[in-house]
Amino acid sequence: MPQTTISCPRCKQMIPANVEQLFDVTHEPASKQRLLSGQSNHARCQYCGYEGRLATPVVYHDNEKELLLTFFPFELGLPVNEQEKMIGPLIKQVMDRLPPEKRKGYLLSPQANLTYESMIETILNKDGISSEMIKTQQDRVMLIEKLIRMTSADARLELIKQNEAAIDEQFFSLFSRIAQNAMQSGQESIARALIDLQKQLLDETAFGRQLKESVAELEAAQKVLQDAGQSLTRETLLDFVLESQTDSRIRAYVSLARGGMDYVFFQNLSDKIEKASGDEKARLEGIREKLLGFVGDVDKQIEARFKQAQDFVESLLAQDDIEKVTQENIDNFTQDSVEVVNQLLRQASEKNDYARMGKLQKMVQVLQAASAPPPEIAFIEQLLQAPDEAAVDAMLVQNDTMVNQQFVDALSGLVAQMDSQGAENLEAKAMSEKLTEIYRVALKRVMKKNMG
Repeated sequence: MPQTTISCPRCKQMIPANVEQLFDVTHEPASKQRLLSGQSNHARCQYCGYEGRLATPVVYHDNEKELLLTFFPFELGLPVNEQEKMIGPLIKQVMDRLPPEKRKGYLLSPQANLTYESMIETILNKDGISSEMIKTQQDRVMLIEKLIRMTSADARLELIKQNEAAIDEQFFSLFSRIAQNAMQSGQESIARALIDLQKQLLDETAFGRQLKESVAELEAAQKVLQDAGQSLTRETLLDFVLESQTDSRIRAYVSLARGGMDYVFFQNLSDKIEKASGDEKARLEGIREKLLGFVGDVDKQIEARFKQAQDFVESLLAQDDIEKVTQENIDNFTQDSVEVVNQLLRQASEKNDYARMGKLQKMVQVLQAASAPPPEIAFIEQLLQAPDEAAVDAMLVQNDTMVNQQFVDALSGLVAQMDSQGAENLEAKAMSEKLTEIYRVALKRVMKKNMG
């Protein structure tokens, strides 16, 4: 994202901000997520604490959905002709990027939006998300914001009880994304508040307790499979499933070992059912029915993920400068996306499609270069091996050029991440304590450098 320096809307101090006016999804698919998630055009002032969306013109383009949207904040108070002077070059940039055969009539009549919210709603409606679904999502966001602002645990509990029906799977999914964004953007105070809130939500809501149980069962199942190690076979996997005391444990085995639950696995289960009788036969038949349902759910999720990853990779391959567009979208690559790239490369090789092979190989090269850990993370890994605080300080002095605000922010994010796992994971708790020690020493050194 383009970063610039702006005047804080509240205290007028100069602060860094990510300002982005053109969101051309056809050229850069990742820009859509930046717009919808609020990552762009959002400022946070380290001096007065102001945080909010910036009033800036926006142009949004999606050639596939034939969408060209504009938004001009009324706060800027500019007449229409001045607005057109600012937005016109952005629209021209969109058109210049498109090959002639993709320039359609919708480009001649951009849809103007009076509010930022109406622009977002138009984008989501084109994705098949209804206004009612958008309203429900907005209500979830507002509930999370209210809960974060509350300092009293009792008052928070009362609000949680009043809205327990809304605290479901979608709520926790949204909550997780907000927490992740807070950690990645260095908003330490918000990240810690979200961690505390998450613990209360898991303990005080029906879905939270169910989710907590599912996580516990998943961890227990993972330990059983790890302990089995090389001796794990279809037969032992089936034994583990049949010994399960809860449906959550069975579901956990399916999610962790779906690959081992093939035709032979189910044939073995059918053999056991044929040999059984009475209550035991009924129990085994019930487990088979649950297994088939859980396997079907996992397969649908895998298929949906793979389709999404394939669409994402194909959208990048459609661009001319594959290295540039891959680099711009590097944060959006998942393990599924990487597997799709490798699969497409094999297919192109088998078909002797050299043009496609060339693009895919360039994409692989960018991904391989990006997979190397950033210098900050590599240095933090070295610091974790230091025996004491004095050794940490000595290493920081030796690597003085690397010890800056970006380095401290990376440490802060790692501390928050480990803290979120520390309650249930002793290893994560120990890691958090060590990182906190490194963070304190590094912060002192950065403050000294800033003071001259």
